[in-house]
Amino acid sequence: MFCLTYEYKLKPTSNQIVIFEDWLEQNRRVYNYALAERKDWFRSRSCRIDACSLPGEYIIPADVPRPTYNRQAVALTAYRQTRENLQQVHSQVLQQTLKRLEQAFVSMWEGGHGFPRFKKVGKMHSFVFPQLGKDPIQGNTIKLPKIGLVRFRQSRPIADGATIKQARVVKRASGWYVMLTLQWNVSVPEILPHGEPIGIDVGISHFVAVSNGQLFPNPQPFKRLERQLKLLQQRVSRKRLGSNNWRKAQAKVSRLHERIANVRKQYHWKLAHNLCDWAGMIFAEDLNLKALAKGMLAKHCLDAGWGQFLNILPQCCFKRGVYFQKVDAKKTSQICPNCLTQTGKKPLSQRVHSCPECGYTIDRDIAAAQIVCIRGLAAVGHTVKMLSEGKFIGVPATKKSPSF
Repeated sequence: MFCLTYEYKLKPTSNQIVIFEDWLEQNRRVYNYALAERKDWFRSRSCRIDACSLPGEYIIPADVPRPTYNRQAVALTAYRQTRENLQQVHSQVLQQTLKRLEQAFVSMWEGGHGFPRFKKVGKMHSFVFPQLGKDPIQGNTIKLPKIGLVRFRQSRPIADGATIKQARVVKRASGWYVMLTLQWNVSVPEILPHGEPIGIDVGISHFVAVSNGQLFPNPQPFKRLERQLKLLQQRVSRKRLGSNNWRKAQAKVSRLHERIANVRKQYHWKLAHNLCDWAGMIFAEDLNLKALAKGMLAKHCLDAGWGQFLNILPQCCFKRGVYFQKVDAKKTSQICPNCLTQTGKKPLSQRVHSCPECGYTIDRDIAAAQIVCIRGLAAVGHTVKMLSEGKFIGVPATKKSPSF
């Protein structure tokens, strides 16, 4: 099985927009109600039975089972029969909202995420159709259950043999979009190490440094538009909360945020394709992005969007047939790539690597990228041949590869 997600912009009518808005609100209420039920159950079990705080916790009998997706889905089916507004929404769409809440708790338990939060009015931005009818695409329209035909801009054709598994309707500042999950019944072979290897090191002064000596600038989309964003937010603060002028000013802020995100994402995709043009193997650092987002340079790290780039790069490598692997990121800037001698820590102000042992001098970020390349080649069973101009070529391993 092979799946891809295609995104198209919808062109709904005014009546369809009203339906979309109502469905988002109904899904938000179902999400908040299910979350409150789970939260009350957890609170009733978190205090002593002889010292329960009545204002803070509800007394729920001990034999009441923990709310799960299956139990809440059964309760939703019964409750939906008594509420006319919920009957207007497709039943599977409401069930997908409960699944989203279940996944939020799984992410909290297994992924270290925070406790799920209630969603305010207007903060629910999407709903999902897990199943579509037969041949839902009819020209430039898509048939959504209980809504009907909705026009969309078919910016890219759907490949033959694809089955549409689900559709997600998304609301953004620039309009409504539909994300189609397509599935092909084909087996994709695993990509093996081959071709020219390169290592990359992400940074702030330069977004990416490549082991072959190339440096890519950091676009800093948020920093460039921060002044404009500040002015728009000041205009929002001067408007009466909830008024029409407040909504118009808030819409301008949302559109600017979307523009910043689009500029950053487009740069990441272009850079990923550029890197794939050069190599058959790409190695990157396995960074602790959560810790970097809490440091003194958190604002610059989040503006660069390293996490999004390191998610896009493997996808691009998969489509282009390039092998991708992450390697250990420890001490990449403290080891000389020419003699493999540990040179010690460098302050951030020191941007040049100069080895006291062999005299190898090069940009600090490029040296770190070369260490990443060496570790990647060692991980795939290759050794490194060092040339006078500082390039690295992977050759089949004839002896044990260096370890770090």
